[in-house]
Amino acid sequence: MEKINILITSVGRRVSLVKSFQEEIKNLKLSSKIFCTDLDPNLSSACQVVDKSFKVKEVTDSEYITELIFLCNENKVKLIIPTIDTELLVLARQADEFKKNGITILVSDLSFIEKCRDKRKIHDFFDSIKFKRALEYSKSEISFPVFIKPFDGSRSQGILLINNKRDLTEEILANPRNMFLEYFSPNKYKEFTVDIYFNKNSEIISVVPRQRIFVRDGEVNKSCVRKNSIIGFVKSKFENIKGLKGCITLQVFKHNFNDEIIGIEINPRFGGGYPLSYLAGANFPKWILKEYILDKKVEQYCEGWKDNTLMLRYDSEIIVHEYKG
Repeated sequence: MEKINILITSVGRRVSLVKSFQEEIKNLKLSSKIFCTDLDPNLSSACQVVDKSFKVKEVTDSEYITELIFLCNENKVKLIIPTIDTELLVLARQADEFKKNGITILVSDLSFIEKCRDKRKIHDFFDSIKFKRALEYSKSEISFPVFIKPFDGSRSQGILLINNKRDLTEEILANPRNMFLEYFSPNKYKEFTVDIYFNKNSEIISVVPRQRIFVRDGEVNKSCVRKNSIIGFVKSKFENIKGLKGCITLQVFKHNFNDEIIGIEINPRFGGGYPLSYLAGANFPKWILKEYILDKKVEQYCEGWKDNTLMLRYDSEIIVHEYKG
């Protein structure tokens, strides 16, 4: 079998994600290697644990795509796994160019990515599949408390919770990127990230709700997987949507005392908290390797992951000797 390597882009500190792929490569007895890119691999913890890493330009640079294709061809990379929101549109738009070079980008169809990158459009998407979502207020009819976020934001940057009118400044109101949204109190709702795996045919293979217990710097720090009504609800809403591939992360609120579920946003990539789903038994890396490296069908729905598995994250260290940067 031809050796097929994998490139995880903008890997940053996703050490656990990298290690999950390395573990499944070993379990499947593949010869594939894991490579990574980053703006500064010397300062990326995940770049220290891969087979090889590459410094690349900003994703917005006009030479980024040419550079990435060259790296893939030079290193026998046939599969690219993006990890950050800002690169999804760029890579989805160039998917055909990569395909000409025998390279697959694990990304959903461009039309879906465009919806996900604009939180106003994802509201329209939720409406189209009859999935209740947060109310959006006009600037003249805001109900307090109000949750404010940029329509094109990422990693919780720029979000605000305003409790009363006197704290709502003209600067906040004048910002054209801001959306003014219904606030969901933790007294009534719990927040979940839902990891969903779609196979090559856009069929749902797994749905894993992760309760977000504590979040630090936009990424979940304490979390627990729950087998609850979110699973069946999400399956019913997403089972006939074409063009979705790989890992999709859906943000929802679930009412504490009934089965009301509110859609918030969708990130069509691995979320920062996915390692919990993996360690609970939802093996997305294995399915990706089977589909995109071994060309084997993954069709059987899996709900065999362990309910109520809790993840408590802590800071650790990767030491690099003789760093001269």
